[in-house]
Amino acid sequence: MAKKKKKYYVVWQGHEPGIYDNWTECQRQIKNYPDARYKAFSSLAAAEEAYGDDYRSHMGSSKAAAKKRQRPTDPNSADIKWKSIAVDAACSGNPGKMEYQGVDTATGQQLFHQAFELGTNNIGEFLGIVHGLAFLQQQKSNLPIYTDSKIAMKWVKDKKCRTKLKRTKRTEYLYQLIARAETWLKNNTFDNPLLKWDTENWGEIPADFGRK
Repeated sequence: MAKKKKKYYVVWQGHEPGIYDNWTECQRQIKNYPDARYKAFSSLAAAEEAYGDDYRSHMGSSKAAAKKRQRPTDPNSADIKWKSIAVDAACSGNPGKMEYQGVDTATGQQLFHQAFELGTNNIGEFLGIVHGLAFLQQQKSNLPIYTDSKIAMKWVKDKKCRTKLKRTKRTEYLYQLIARAETWLKNNTFDNPLLKWDTENWGEIPADFGRK
């Protein structure tokens, strides 16, 4: 009898979003959760790449999803405010090794970058926005900031990072930066527009790490 191939399950929307290596645990995360979003993948690498993506890119046919993920940003799009910066985060697992960066939206030039041993994608998105705001304040610039994370935008608006990541020795430095970011938001005002990147129509945000 052929050995059953192992599968990895990505839960984008569930009680505890993440990557699971067995169906039983995946079921626990989606059971009784309204509008749960999840999918099985044949390798951990594929699951990790998919987890950082919008679930809608993986809900249709595989060919359509691949085409959508690979579509480049249209440089002629009049809807995009090119004089801006874009921020994004990437996380290998959730939690896992995390990094974020900010780039010039028009050129893709990296403006700042941070990496951490352990974190979550949402934390990275939040810190990326605050880093971008502080960066632009130093430049005395009111340029907009693009992000593809609604959660991070709300956290910034609330001036509070509402992560459930446990505070341990491995995450202590990250938590110190979170506290610093929250303090910055409380003590500073800014008029930089925070804009939602329209991945559906524009493709991946220019700050994307290209791992999808």
